[in-house]
Amino acid sequence: MIRLCAFSDEASASLQGQIAAMTRNDIALTELRSVNGKNVKDLTVDEAAQIKAELEAAGIAVWSIGSPLGKVDITVDIEEYLQTVEHVCKLANVFDCKRIRMFSFFGAYDQPEKVYAYLQRMVETAAKYGVLLCHENEKDIFGDTLERVQLIKQNVPGLAHVYDPANYLQCGQDSAQTLEAMHAHANYFHIKDVIAETGEIVPAGHGDGRIGQLIAMIALDADAVLTLEPHLRVFAGYAQIDASEMKNKYTYENNDQAFDAAVAALKELLLQNGYVQNKEGFEKDASRT
Repeated sequence: MIRLCAFSDEASASLQGQIAAMTRNDIALTELRSVNGKNVKDLTVDEAAQIKAELEAAGIAVWSIGSPLGKVDITVDIEEYLQTVEHVCKLANVFDCKRIRMFSFFGAYDQPEKVYAYLQRMVETAAKYGVLLCHENEKDIFGDTLERVQLIKQNVPGLAHVYDPANYLQCGQDSAQTLEAMHAHANYFHIKDVIAETGEIVPAGHGDGRIGQLIAMIALDADAVLTLEPHLRVFAGYAQIDASEMKNKYTYENNDQAFDAAVAALKELLLQNGYVQNKEGFEKDASRT
């Protein structure tokens, strides 16, 4: 079974706009990153409870907290920073969510042992709340290349991993190599595609991220989640998560249109790989296996 999730804030800044986009695209899981212009880590417990109630009423659950944890310089005061980690974990508990997406620090290429130690402290903090931290490979953080992601995997027990093919490509990594090395170790997948030569972000299957191959490698008995993080158009709050200019090959009139195009492209790849949609998600068509 493959289930679809999405960074719903790419469709709309408002919660109601996010719910509308998810509903019309028949996606029941969100990776919550921002609501009404407020980053998820800055929500209060009461705000989180209200958001959860509105999502739940629409039949949408929070699969993962799309937090920016770890997107800070390695010089951070870790004791103070762990208070932020604890707050995000408390929010995850409010959302009945078992995963938090996070990163592995800026300015840390020459301080691997410090990275491992800080990540381990974060993992231990999350474990107290029954929450799993999921590291995403991302440009400019310590864990941007396959080599350093594998070092993190070897040195930080209890840390899970999110595989993002486009982020590896943006770091000059070979997608065939990263997919072979990390596919089986990914807790879930971020679906974003890019043309390696130009750096232009495109819908899934239109770039060099081997999204079709990623889908084909998912075991038939797996319960896999694919989170759309399409980046097909600048959205509210983008500057808060990425300081670089977004390069897009295609133009869309608005964020809703870009979001819908991203969903359609991923669903087309699923169909091409023999999956059919039912009310729970996508299952392999037995007649095509």
